[in-house]
Amino acid sequence: MNYNRRKTLHLIAAAVAGSVALPASLHAQEPYPTKLVTMVVPFTAGSTTDVVGRVVGERLANYLGQSVIVDNRPGAGGTLGAGLVAASVPDGHTLLVHSAGHVANAALYPSLKYDTMKDFTPVTMLATMPNVLVVAPDKGYASLKDLVEKVKAAPGKFTYASSGNGSASHIAGEKFRLAVGLEVTHVPYRGTPQGLNDVMGGRVDWFMAPLAVATQLIAGGKLQALAIGSAKRSPLLPNVPTTTEAGFPGADYTFWVGLFAPSKIPKPALDRLHIESLRALKSPEVRSHLGKLGAELNEMTQSQFAQFVRDETVETAKLIKQAGIRVD
Repeated sequence: MNYNRRKTLHLIAAAVAGSVALPASLHAQEPYPTKLVTMVVPFTAGSTTDVVGRVVGERLANYLGQSVIVDNRPGAGGTLGAGLVAASVPDGHTLLVHSAGHVANAALYPSLKYDTMKDFTPVTMLATMPNVLVVAPDKGYASLKDLVEKVKAAPGKFTYASSGNGSASHIAGEKFRLAVGLEVTHVPYRGTPQGLNDVMGGRVDWFMAPLAVATQLIAGGKLQALAIGSAKRSPLLPNVPTTTEAGFPGADYTFWVGLFAPSKIPKPALDRLHIESLRALKSPEVRSHLGKLGAELNEMTQSQFAQFVRDETVETAKLIKQAGIRVD
């Protein structure tokens, strides 16, 4: 091959490479987001995680300048929806709204098709919500201490409900049991409403239930609240003590909801998502709506939330192992 022909082929190859690289370069410089943003919620519509995601997503759309929709993908404790996001294109247009259960699943499901830590980037803490220990009013408990004394006097005779094996309420119930030193039987249900119905009916003794779900039943006199499972009292139940105030430190368990993205999301998209999510959370509309659920804004930087998730993963795994929690 002569010199001129080699030079011509070289120039053609360079031109072709440039024509391919140019659109990609231009695309990378486009401001995020460039299209509709999907927030995958791995639980059913109407769940606490779903409600938080929808409330924040509606306001977030205004700040991002693009539509934000919620896609419910329930199943397997939230692992099905999380798996979809882990396998999605990491451009920031497919996100995950998950709960405290996200960090628990690494210990509960050893055969996950994704890595909770490596395949996701924590974006923003959206809300924290306490659990509340509720009993049937006609049981006549004067306080949490009264309940504990009666349970300790009859080891193995009492029961507590949860919304399912490995659920956040199951983990909360086990943390309370271990911290207080109780011998009780766990009764898993298919959801929180079913468990609360049996507490009200006297078929199970108590439920460390999500405050957002239990508040109306407490206000209506159908349930009695003995303690809030958080570091401080809830504005929704100002007269109900925390578990620590009731005399049982280390028994609290706070439910939280956060926003996650696939791990390889571009930093400009990650930064904008974090900034606009915080902006949405601080809006009066979102604060009012979440406040009615007993939720609180726990503002963190992106790196602080990432560290929080790492710490929660480790601590939750220890609790699951200690309690012997299984999902089967």
